[in-house]
Amino acid sequence: MNKKILIIPIAVLIGIFLINFGSDQSLNEKNIVFHVTLADPSLYSDGAYRNSFFIDEGHYSFRFVPNGSSPEKLSIKLNGEKFDFSEDFILEGTLHQTGISEYFTWNYVGEGNIWISENQEILITINPNGNTMGSVSVDILEN
Repeated sequence: MNKKILIIPIAVLIGIFLINFGSDQSLNEKNIVFHVTLADPSLYSDGAYRNSFFIDEGHYSFRFVPNGSSPEKLSIKLNGEKFDFSEDFILEGTLHQTGISEYFTWNYVGEGNIWISENQEILITINPNGNTMGSVSVDILEN
């Protein structure tokens, strides 16, 4: 009898965890409208990465996954029939000090929010300004 009392709450907690973890994953995947990981110089043509995708009317934002070897300046252009956007994102490192170590976290600074006024095809151009060896992931998320 005592084993049942312990097993039931543990099973309920595990079920809640699995349901919440699964729904968070699917929600994050659903709001990504564009994704690329630039980690290979062969992805660039004439020094820039270019691709097209369709996007609906709405509010969007950029998300980056940079590291210390990522390009110091990442220039991004979005061009559509009724939309133009251009921004130079600058890589910024933040030093974190603990009692026994120091480490950096990295983020791109720049205007990362956009508004698309109507559904359209967008051409994205990502220029790493000469640093095609540094890796970075770029996402456009629906807000």
